[in-house]
Amino acid sequence: MSIVRWRPVLHQPPRENPRFPPHELRRSKVLCPIHYRKPFFPASRGLSNSYARKALRIVRAGLAPTPSLADAAETDVLFSETFPLKRTQTVEGKISVRLDPAEGEGSRWRLAVGCNLEGKWVLHWGVTYCDDLGSEWDQPPPEMRPPGSIPIKDYAIETPLKNSSSALKGQILHEVHIDFDSNSPIAAIHFVLKEEETGAWFQHKGRDFKISLKDFIEEENTSSGKQGFDIWIGAFDQISSLLVNAEGSSSKPQEAVGEAKVTKRQNKRIQGFYEEYSLLKEEFVQNFMTVTVRKSDESDKNIVQFDTDMPGDVVVHWGVCRDNGKNWEIPPAPHPPATKIFRRKALQTLLQPKRNGLGNWGLFLLDKGISGVLFVLKLNEYIWLNNMGTDFYIPLTSASSSSIQTCQDSIANEQLTWTEPQDMRHSSNNDETNQAVDHAADTDEIIYEIRNLVTDISSGKGRSTKSKEAQENILQEIEKLAAEAYSIFRSSIPNFVEEYVSDAQYLKPAVKLCPGTGSGFEILCQGFNWESHKSGRWYSELSAKAKELSSLGFTIIWLPPPTESVSPEGYMPKDLYNLNSRYGSKEQLKDLVKRFHEVNIKVLGDAVLNHRCAHYQNQNGIWNIFGGHLNWDDRAIVADDPHFQGRGNKSSGDNFHAAPNIDHSQEFVRNDLKEWLCWLRKEVGYDGWRLDFVRGFWGGYVKDYLEASEPYFAVGEYWDSLSYTYGEMDHNQDAHRQRIIDWINATNGTAGAFDVTTKGILHTALGKCEYWRLSDQKGKPPGVVGWWPSRAVTFIENHDTGSTQGHWRFPSGKEMQGYAYILTHPGTPAVFYDHIFSHHQQEISRLISLRRQKKIHCRSTVKITKAERDLYAAEIDEKVAVKIGPGHYEPSSTPKKWVVAAEGRDYKVWEAS
Repeated sequence: MSIVRWRPVLHQPPRENPRFPPHELRRSKVLCPIHYRKPFFPASRGLSNSYARKALRIVRAGLAPTPSLADAAETDVLFSETFPLKRTQTVEGKISVRLDPAEGEGSRWRLAVGCNLEGKWVLHWGVTYCDDLGSEWDQPPPEMRPPGSIPIKDYAIETPLKNSSSALKGQILHEVHIDFDSNSPIAAIHFVLKEEETGAWFQHKGRDFKISLKDFIEEENTSSGKQGFDIWIGAFDQISSLLVNAEGSSSKPQEAVGEAKVTKRQNKRIQGFYEEYSLLKEEFVQNFMTVTVRKSDESDKNIVQFDTDMPGDVVVHWGVCRDNGKNWEIPPAPHPPATKIFRRKALQTLLQPKRNGLGNWGLFLLDKGISGVLFVLKLNEYIWLNNMGTDFYIPLTSASSSSIQTCQDSIANEQLTWTEPQDMRHSSNNDETNQAVDHAADTDEIIYEIRNLVTDISSGKGRSTKSKEAQENILQEIEKLAAEAYSIFRSSIPNFVEEYVSDAQYLKPAVKLCPGTGSGFEILCQGFNWESHKSGRWYSELSAKAKELSSLGFTIIWLPPPTESVSPEGYMPKDLYNLNSRYGSKEQLKDLVKRFHEVNIKVLGDAVLNHRCAHYQNQNGIWNIFGGHLNWDDRAIVADDPHFQGRGNKSSGDNFHAAPNIDHSQEFVRNDLKEWLCWLRKEVGYDGWRLDFVRGFWGGYVKDYLEASEPYFAVGEYWDSLSYTYGEMDHNQDAHRQRIIDWINATNGTAGAFDVTTKGILHTALGKCEYWRLSDQKGKPPGVVGWWPSRAVTFIENHDTGSTQGHWRFPSGKEMQGYAYILTHPGTPAVFYDHIFSHHQQEISRLISLRRQKKIHCRSTVKITKAERDLYAAEIDEKVAVKIGPGHYEPSSTPKKWVVAAEGRDYKVWEAS
């Protein structure tokens, strides 16, 4: 092959525009390959020398006269090596669900679930019956289970999918058939699909698949005879019976919801259907790259040939070195075609596609005085391939050697990792400082203008004289100014050096350290997920893992809500003193807490204080009369709850609409709750609390509860939405984290809070490759951990955001980047149960071990060294350095030496030696 398949006039060295980040510098449309009618042939087909010479005459100055493959094939091979390349790719498939009458006559039906992607697929499934009030699964009857099914505890079945005999030609299809009788009392079949080789679970829009076999109308045995549907959509399935029964009950106090007598009648017969659902799966792909060094006809040149079966655009990001130091530099011109200069220290050359479409190739003509070639491969803006954590290295001066030399890290990586080459820009500290000052002055002026405009629009907010058109004009002007400030910020992000600032300096007024914040060295494990209640024996199962959790380095574990609850997960509490739940009995809970104390792990109870489900109805048929040990009446419910006719005061927070919201301003309520928390501390042995939905009531009441119960550690769930503009997350999330800070301040610092701000920013930064978001305008971490680190409990997933609920799932495949961030940074890191007991365990364990070894704590200091499009890097306490993102980074070797301590896909952690 030769280079004339490209327009020669287009080979102008591209200039990097400083106003745009590197990801904007894509190949322009005119640089696309031009396929001539007569393409060039691979070496095996042969090319005449005259044809090659004719092609080379039209090359412009500045481009290397690259030889054809035919010429290269005729020269002596000095060196050749094939590198295996392991990458992931997302493949799209379909899940098919078909419901048809079974063969033969009668009431037999067949449900067929299929998947058209390769893998070891398993159907995890169960059923619900017509008389079920809740949404919990049951195991199907034995006659309904296909061959090879395995019971999972007492609530589900796992059945492997088999190769289907009805698969279309050329298409792999796995399928399982479930036969059942339509006259059976089964109301629905529920399932999720599991791929055993990767451990991945697949749901439908974050929910289990549900195949309804019957629709029902609920009819209560009451004199009123009113009717209501017993099935609610979404997350409220577990409480539907509570709210439905409230509509048609008599005014007299009734029995508990779980004891209400209900009859149902079938509304519609079963009908057949066929549906397909999109399925995305990540799978590993093995490719190769062969690099061959040959002699050139020119005495002072070598030909370096690249050959790969990798499809699509493949860019070789490369440089040369002239000694054994392997320092990157750009070789002298001319350069190969389709080459651009990257940050003045490397070249990027797009390989040419093979004629048969099965990969790419390229030939580089280099001086023999060059010692070697260094390179990595770029597949797209986010994916780079290197050689087991190091740059590929091709020796030219000793090309006869039998093996490739590599730039070894201090710790070898067994898996191929993904990275971006090192940023080779060299600018003085003074230049960076001056540039930062200039940009700060520009942005300060813009911010001043925005504030004036905001004041203008606010002053006229309540006056009719301020027209809507005028307000819109002001808003448009604010938007333009904000966009200008944002452009200035993005164009140059300086390296910020953070000096240590105490927690108190971030807050006004300052707060003293109070009980409830632990030692500062805590590492928290959430000890359950959304499905943990289904076995009915969770306390016993978790007890068996206590020693393992201790050996992994956890110091605190968060247990699920312990009380009787309308919902099996525990978040709709009823009788607070009844500790027999779907997770186990009161005695099993006490044994579990004792077991954790034996292995030096402290235990948090999940206290749901915002709301409580009633036992009885009032004279209007509203469920707002409580029973059990705390037999409150409707004075315990806030007056502005629209559903439950409370006679208390107005709420001090946001309403939770699924259950009566408790009025914490009532002294009898506070006294009862303080007594209950103290009883739990003494009776069960809890060491502290995780406080549910604290947005619902004032933090000052929390202060009262914590001062009474004196927990070792306490953390509140203050979860609300981050700031977005036209669907895009704002860079500045100060308002969001300030709301969390305000709540912590209201508790007088007696509790921490989950750092929802940091989780949200990590979502966008990692999901969209916008790592610049991980530094705020002052060069500090942009979440609560950047303002009040000792009260920030950092996390990436929990039972609400992940598990089988999936309300706000962390970007898939980037979980370890998230843990590399929170386990090296200040704050108190929390690890989700589903992650620690998964294929991530070994990597998480290594990060926990490093955190403990280096004594990183909740008040550690952070020096952010990089915050760019594809890279975030920081040093913590001058003991640990971390980078996340596909970009390449190495910490400065002066004044201290750094040694790799942990690494994985798109992250790396060093410790100071």
